[in-house]
Amino acid sequence: MGKVFLVGAGPGDSELLTVKALRLLQSANIVLHDSLVNPEILDLISLHAQRIDVGKRRGFRLLSQGDINSLLVASAASHEIVVRLKGGDPMLFGRAAEEIQALREAAIDFEIVPGISAAFGAAAAAKISLTDRRVASNVLFTTFSRSADARAVAALALTPETTVVIYMPGPQYNEVSQWLLDAGFSPDMPCQVISKASQREQSSHLTTLTGLATLAPLPAPALVLVGRVVASLRDPAVASAWHESANAAERDLHLPS
Repeated sequence: MGKVFLVGAGPGDSELLTVKALRLLQSANIVLHDSLVNPEILDLISLHAQRIDVGKRRGFRLLSQGDINSLLVASAASHEIVVRLKGGDPMLFGRAAEEIQALREAAIDFEIVPGISAAFGAAAAAKISLTDRRVASNVLFTTFSRSADARAVAALALTPETTVVIYMPGPQYNEVSQWLLDAGFSPDMPCQVISKASQREQSSHLTTLTGLATLAPLPAPALVLVGRVVASLRDPAVASAWHESANAAERDLHLPS
């Protein structure tokens, strides 16, 4: 039996790959990759390796998760080095848990190679810190779910000092905007939508929760940063007011302090 490596491809810039990830891509016998992995990273895969796109885009999937699990097990039976290449970090919103379970049940050796998560790539691209001891002491990583129960649970984690990072916001930003407004955020809370962070095609849009509702979706992969830290991208005077106001917690998030 071969060995399976769950490898993080990072946010997209090939220079942000770890040294270990690059070595594995160049020595792999077969690579099963997500659809949204930057083609520049796929070009680093050995020419002798078999490549299989197992990802999905906008609801269209080539294989079910069960199919991917079976393919990983079958690949390990016939290849020495199997790479499962995922965007960002494999352990965050990458369904790694299901693949790990399948590998364990099949008694296949595996290893996890972390990657830079899209959240950190986006924050770096926007040149903002997700935490700031003056205004933001915690971060909520979440995806937007149309399930009322899932949205309610995520909202419970919000505090006046929370920076929210929304992965896979979907094609309707107005739903994301309404979700956060319902959770207690003010309509003028600043937010930044970042598409293809760290890649050549990177684009972004600075707005507020009110403006987010009418913003045309940016190309995937995209995520949304929401919170007081985003105020630093606005007019310096505005950012200073957000940082220094003693009543900021009551103004920007209508939750108990």
